Amino acid sequence: MQTIASGRVAFWQGGSLWVFDVPGGAAAPSRNDMHAHHAFQLTFALGGEFVLHLEDRELSSSAAVVAPDIPHAFQARGLVGLLFIEPESRAGRAMAQLMSGEPGRLISAEQARDAPHLFKQAFAEPTDHRSAMRDAGMLVCDRIAGHARSTEPDRRVRGMIRWASEHLDAAPAINAAAESVGLSPSRASHLFVEETGLPFRTYVLWLRVTRAVDAYAAGASLTSAAQEAGFADSAHLSRTFKRMFGMPAASLEMS
Repeated sequence: MQTIASGRVAFWQGGSLWVFDVPGGAAAPSRNDMHAHHAFQLTFALGGEFVLHLEDRELSSSAAVVAPDIPHAFQARGLVGLLFIEPESRAGRAMAQLMSGEPGRLISAEQARDAPHLFKQAFAEPTDHRSAMRDAGMLVCDRIAGHARSTEPDRRVRGMIRWASEHLDAAPAINAAAESVGLSPSRASHLFVEETGLPFRTYVLWLRVTRAVDAYAAGASLTSAAQEAGFADSAHLSRTFKRMFGMPAASLEMS
């Protein structure tokens, strides 16, 4: 499969930083498919350029953000950084308040501050780029979290998320997750949707995709990454990744 971008990815609890170099000229890829994922996507030009295509508008600047579960497509040239922030995290709760229900908006230079510089510098770290990218991403998330008037979801939802993360290889189901926090399955299901906007099963799929990408970025094959994250096979992972990110996972070269 043709590689459409090469780069690096770093994950932490509640977020991840993706920095990719997208070729220009005749080798430049077209925009990816319309897709949606369960995270805020903050996109930064790190010397390159990008356009975010929403259903009713385009966002083109040095930095922009799209809200979780909002359909969009992405087109870029050169070096770009994508900071994904899960809405259940403290930074995600702050982002939701700052967005005030908007599906997407531009980020001003004042709001972005030195984030592009930090991300570009971390990406170029010669010895341990994943740690450097993780530190840079978490620093920016901590700054965003400082704007939150509230902190985290209901403690029982946090417990269900924690339980699911620890049992991805065992097909975590709502019944067992509910039991782990002392709720009935029906009450747990309603509370989870109220707090996250997603059914528990859909959220588990998001957790599996992020774990698989983390393993793939660390050097695992797609087959091994799929198995590690609890997918039936690499084809299931590939279909899910394309639905959430608009492109095949195999088209990204990770280092």
